[in-house]
Amino acid sequence: MSTDTLLHTPLFTLHEDAGGKMVPFAGYAMPLNYADGIMAEHRHVRTHAGLFDVSHMGQVKVRARSGSVEVAAKALERLVPADIVAIKNGRQRYTQFTNPQGGILDDLMVARLDDTLLLVVNAACKAADIALLQDELAECLVEPLEERALLAIQGPEAEQALAALVPDVKTMAFMDVRALDVDGASCVISRSGYTGEDGFEISVPALDASRVARKLLAQPNVKPIGLGARDSLRLEAGMCLYGADIDETTTPVEAALEWSIQKSRRKGGVREGGFPGADIILSQLENGVTRRRVGLKPEGRAPVRGGAPLYGDAAFEDGIGKVTSGAFGPTVEGPVAMGYVATAHADAGSPVFAELRGRAVPAVVAALPFVPSRFKR
Repeated sequence: MSTDTLLHTPLFTLHEDAGGKMVPFAGYAMPLNYADGIMAEHRHVRTHAGLFDVSHMGQVKVRARSGSVEVAAKALERLVPADIVAIKNGRQRYTQFTNPQGGILDDLMVARLDDTLLLVVNAACKAADIALLQDELAECLVEPLEERALLAIQGPEAEQALAALVPDVKTMAFMDVRALDVDGASCVISRSGYTGEDGFEISVPALDASRVARKLLAQPNVKPIGLGARDSLRLEAGMCLYGADIDETTTPVEAALEWSIQKSRRKGGVREGGFPGADIILSQLENGVTRRRVGLKPEGRAPVRGGAPLYGDAAFEDGIGKVTSGAFGPTVEGPVAMGYVATAHADAGSPVFAELRGRAVPAVVAALPFVPSRFKR
């Protein structure tokens, strides 16, 4: 597909100038990698700092018509299982939009800044997510922030790189959110990320995005990073990719995301349930599930890709699940994968077999993440 027929982010010209290999992704022309290649980009993020263009993702502002942030938070809780009311000003939380079957329509971040909730949703789901919010939250103003870009800078030297432009980020902790000026641009910065490394997301006016990105890339420890390394980094960090590891057929409990459902929304909590599929999800929290998302370490050097069937035996007689994501992990120096297995096989150390072109590949269930996270707590 020609990239001419795809949507362009505000950094499209920067990617071309940097030699990015542009590919279609969620309707956008996005860089798969640059000249150094995926493996080198992955290792650069783990050792220094990498800059990602995530402007294809959806940014949405939600405010109560009354101006009350609690009204907006309670309204959003009708769509997600997380405690949104308890998010303190200048903080953010991870959650999911659920359907009546308890499946995941999308996963998202929700931040609070004063009387406003700021949401970041996935690119492929953003039109449906915005429609859902506008249809269901009648007491709120739902505003897609289409004139903003989104950058992510990740890696052990990310703080040093961003602090050169905005020193205040040094005082931020993991999951903090602040409105800060970056090189004259009015930005919203959060300290989190999708790599397992310390890092930041920078919501920046589209007109300022290229200038801010180039200022960051002018620093010797920062390189542009494409979608290929973004995927291998998040997989080593044990993080879900929507449409692969989670979707409308997987519940948060099956996906091992129950940590994102606070006590207040569970059975006996002060605001128990009230979100789509709550009866199913709360029952699973109490009674367990028949399958779980797990980490997998296949033997050998060849990656086992998403879609590969999983078995309890090498003869392929005992089907127990399937791989949802798989790649070579440059930090782990071997193949890594995630998938769903029957709960009897979900304990770390359990032997399983993946089918790869008719051959049984031995693997072992592994604890997630594969690489320890290095967030600034």
